[in-house]
Amino acid sequence: MKNKFLETGEHGYHPLRKFKIILSGLRFAVIYDFSVLYKIILSVLLLIPVILYKEWVDASLIILATGVMIAGEVFNTAIEAVCDFMETRCNEKIRIIKDIAA
Repeated sequence: MKNKFLETGEHGYHPLRKFKIILSGLRFAVIYDFSVLYKIILSVLLLIPVILYKEWVDASLIILATGVMIAGEVFNTAIEAVCDFMETRCNEKIRIIKDIAA
């Protein structure tokens, strides 16, 4: 990150770069985590008739619930990936951590 007082380092926060990172993470989650993919598909299938009937409150609630669900699933996937990275063999404590995260 760029130090604004010393003018050293790389440039700091840039919103478009951050948005690109977010989309990259979502693409990875959709491709490699089936639970994220099928929940997004179900949400879109529910959202289409709701938008066609112009039920805007319902549409906003579906979008909000989908966003919360994606955040939870990505967080769960991250916990499981860290556990798998830390311990490759079968470990009872790792199994308990994954069960609680799920």
